[in-house]
Amino acid sequence: MQLDLNQLRELLADLDKTNISELTLKSADFELTVRKEISLSSGTLPSVETLLTDAGVSSQLVSSPVVPTVIDSVGKTSPASSPTVSPPPPPTSTESKWVEITSPMVGTFYRSPAPDEPPFVETGDRISTGQTVCIIEAMKLMNEIEAEFSGQVMEILIQNGSPVEYGQPLMRVKPD
Repeated sequence: MQLDLNQLRELLADLDKTNISELTLKSADFELTVRKEISLSSGTLPSVETLLTDAGVSSQLVSSPVVPTVIDSVGKTSPASSPTVSPPPPPTSTESKWVEITSPMVGTFYRSPAPDEPPFVETGDRISTGQTVCIIEAMKLMNEIEAEFSGQVMEILIQNGSPVEYGQPLMRVKPD
C-alpha cells in the first residue's frame, strides 16, 4: 500500500470530520497511526460505544461516565469540579498579522537538511513561496516543508529534533 502526501492529507481531512480519535493502518511496508484530540467544548466526553460505532465497530460495551479526580498535596483524592482552563492571551496587534506554518503530519522536526549543515531558515530571514523551511521526518522519510507564501520568519516555535503533531505550529511568518 502506497500513500502519497496528497492522499495522506485527504485521509487526515476526512478523519477530522468524524468522531474517530485514533486510526491505525498496517501493511507489509508500513504502519501509520493517527490520533487526534477530542474536544471538550461540549463539557462531556463521548462514550466508548459512540467512538466504536463511529469507527464502524459494533459493540456491546457499556460505558460509564469519566469523573476527573484531583489529588491534593496530602494525597487525598476527591472528585474534581469542572476543569478550569484559562484561554490563551489574545495576540497583540503585530502578532495577529503573523501567519503560522503548521506541520502537515506527525513526525520529527528538523531545521536543516543534515546535522552538519546550516538551517534552512533563521528568525528574521525572508522566505519566498515554495522555499523549503524545514523537514519533517515521518516513518524514515524526510518530507521537505515548503512555504506557501512569502514573508519574514518572525518565530521558530519548535526545537530541532523535537516531535511534532499534525497541525502543530512550526513557525510564525509576517507575510509580505
